[in-house]
Amino acid sequence: ILFKDINKISKSINKNMSVLSIERGGLYGNISLLAPFFHKGKYYSIDCSGYNIKKRKAYNKHLVHHKEIIKTRINEHQFYQKLKAKKNHYDIIIIPNLIHHIAEHDNLIKKCRSFLKKNGKIYIFDSILRELHQEPDDYLRFTPYGLKKKLQKHKFKILETKKSGGPFSAIAYCWDQALQYLPKNLRIKKTNWFYKKEFKKLMSYDKKFKKNLIRKHTSFPLSYSILAKK
Repeated sequence: ILFKDINKISKSINKNMSVLSIERGGLYGNISLLAPFFHKGKYYSIDCSGYNIKKRKAYNKHLVHHKEIIKTRINEHQFYQKLKAKKNHYDIIIIPNLIHHIAEHDNLIKKCRSFLKKNGKIYIFDSILRELHQEPDDYLRFTPYGLKKKLQKHKFKILETKKSGGPFSAIAYCWDQALQYLPKNLRIKKTNWFYKKEFKKLMSYDKKFKKNLIRKHTSFPLSYSILAKK
């Protein structure tokens, strides 16, 4: 849903509007994966990859070097604890796949509110099901309801919430992660089996079986997005 949402948001942006993206561009060789969507507006990106990024450097090299990726450089690096930007300036702030790497959410949300114009919007995408990664810079998994409460605490009005994935794609994701723990020969064998025999089947089950038939008031998304207004 991240890129579908971003594509939709970008179509509402014109040349007079300002967009701030707070992301982890250091993981992609200091490029912003979202910048090309916002070529019509005034786009500014801040990398908040954390204190360990300089020694770790980019790990998504297949994206960094992919010939079809438009490589737009991140404007600057900041630590989220000391985040600075123009106040009352931005029409929308985008925080993609970053919230679980933030330990001080109230501080971040409060600052984002100050950066937005009146009626400006904030868009957040994050995961629910993830392995511990980029350790130790991995702190917390919000549910969409928990993050909504956090935004409302700072006087944001929730406009839209979306959930993505289901229990069967959760199984697929865990399999993909588990394969990385196997020795190379076994990993190749099991990877071929999984993606040729099981992956498409699991993904089709998510589309076909959407409702828990045993427990009410239950869902199993992998990720979600929230759009809110100042």
